[in-house]
Amino acid sequence: MRALKLLLVVGLIALAFGGGYVLRDRATIVPAATSTRRVLYYVDAMHPAYRSDKPGIAPDCGMPLTPVYADEPTPTPPSATPGRVLYYRDPKAPGYTSTTAGLNPETGNTLEPVYAAAATAKPPAGAFHLGEEGGRRAGVTYDTVQATTAGRTLRTVGTVAYDETRVQHVHARVDGWIETVHVGFTGQLVAPGQPLLTIYSPELLASQEELLLARRAREVMQKSPLTQGAQQGEALFEAARRRLQLWNLSDAQIDQVLTTGQPIRTVTLNAHGGGVVLERNAFPNQRVTADTDLYTLVDLRTVWVMADVPEADLADIRAGMPARVLLPTGTGSGTATATVTYVQPALDPATRTLKVRLDVGNHRLRLRPGMFVDVEFPLAGARQLTVPVDAVLDTGARKVVFVDVGDGYLVQREVETGEQLGDRIVVMGLTEGQRVVATGTFLIDAESRLRSPTEHGHD
Repeated sequence: MRALKLLLVVGLIALAFGGGYVLRDRATIVPAATSTRRVLYYVDAMHPAYRSDKPGIAPDCGMPLTPVYADEPTPTPPSATPGRVLYYRDPKAPGYTSTTAGLNPETGNTLEPVYAAAATAKPPAGAFHLGEEGGRRAGVTYDTVQATTAGRTLRTVGTVAYDETRVQHVHARVDGWIETVHVGFTGQLVAPGQPLLTIYSPELLASQEELLLARRAREVMQKSPLTQGAQQGEALFEAARRRLQLWNLSDAQIDQVLTTGQPIRTVTLNAHGGGVVLERNAFPNQRVTADTDLYTLVDLRTVWVMADVPEADLADIRAGMPARVLLPTGTGSGTATATVTYVQPALDPATRTLKVRLDVGNHRLRLRPGMFVDVEFPLAGARQLTVPVDAVLDTGARKVVFVDVGDGYLVQREVETGEQLGDRIVVMGLTEGQRVVATGTFLIDAESRLRSPTEHGHD
């Protein structure tokens, strides 16, 4: 009986213990009917950077937006990881980029991938998300920051002048009288060897007669048994001939005298070189002396251009460098190649410029002394970074470029601009190889202004 009571007490204790465990377990797993979770916002599961304050459909993938509760950790946008391909580019034409691998249809070159540099937990401050689809809708294209050593062109004015080394003066070298004038006006074009005038000179006539006498004397002395006599006769003949040569008689004229045995009464003076008559002092029946300047001729097949170079650019100009001369419209326009031959040592104190002399070929005589022309000096340039002209957004107060920082994020970079080189412009404030927006900057700027600096929306 006593054992039965003990067994009954133990059973009651076990029953009480088991019931309490079951009640405690049920109270743990059944939630309270009155608990409510607070939704912070909704995100696109495929693109967590997209946020919305109300439920709906993601514009990129069409999936329902997922709520983010207050008691859950806030997701951060995916960031570029090392090895992740941002885009593809043509290594021989860096301006061409693509979102897919393949070939450049213009050059046929294989595109190479461009990888993200490093992982970031967050997009840069002030960045906003554009996305591939949003970029296509806005007509956005990309290019890269490229380095160039393209030089610049210094353009200045110049004046055509005579080549002073090609000016020649014509003198009779003897006293006499002009009988016939063949070149009768200033500006006339004279060919080499062309007759200029005929002159009668008693002194020149006497020298021709002396030549004939010297020839007869030589013939007589050659018959002499004395060797010395024959040599003296030959020396007298050569001296008489040499005297006529020094008076500008040609060998043909001297041979004419010897052939005919008669002196030439009036001797013709020929032009040694061709050119244009600058001055004429020869008139019929005019008395002239040995030092009379009868004609002044200049050869215009090469001319000088005296260019005015500003003081600030003198360090870039040196003798021997090439240049271009822009021909005036009235000459048929075009350009002529030139070479810097001399840099004058002194500045013009009034204009603060230096005269630089250039040699220019002028075989067609399109450049005339006194003309004004434009001169271009191609100058070597330093290494500079450039972007497409349309990549720079000029707001008036500042100039900005939109830089692609990866994962569809863009950030503004304020830059300074320099010289425009064709369809590109020099910029300061960027790094070579950075990917920038080339077109569509106005639309992107408007979109970025609609978003707060802390909100990273998605187009």
